[in-house]
Amino acid sequence: MGDAGAYSMIKRILIVDDSLVARMLIQHSIPDDKGYEVLTALNGREGVEKFRRFLPDVTFMDLTMPELDGYSAMTQILAFSPKAVIISLTADSQEKSISKATELGAFAVIQKPPKPDRIRALLEEIELELEKQQAQ
Repeated sequence: MGDAGAYSMIKRILIVDDSLVARMLIQHSIPDDKGYEVLTALNGREGVEKFRRFLPDVTFMDLTMPELDGYSAMTQILAFSPKAVIISLTADSQEKSISKATELGAFAVIQKPPKPDRIRALLEEIELELEKQQAQ
């Protein structure tokens, strides 16, 4: 674990989910002491637009949403920014859904409702990965 006062590689986080409860749960699981800027989007279309405008370091993406689902939104985001870090969220426990998200390029796939400890652990893992990439 890094020093809490250390420079954070993650600056901006985007949460894309049509459920207010899910967005709030994820947002409340993100540590307050890191100074992250957190943005939200209500569907995949809005998520892609906000990604392009704000270029978040990490995106939490629900897979099942109206207008544009998470799979399609993830495909568009990764076409625009191949190194984008996307954590997919799904209530669907079928291996097919999880493997599809992974094949499309999700950094991780987590079950809904997400556990706060899992979100924090993933953010720490991403911080370390980004630090390694910058050091290269």
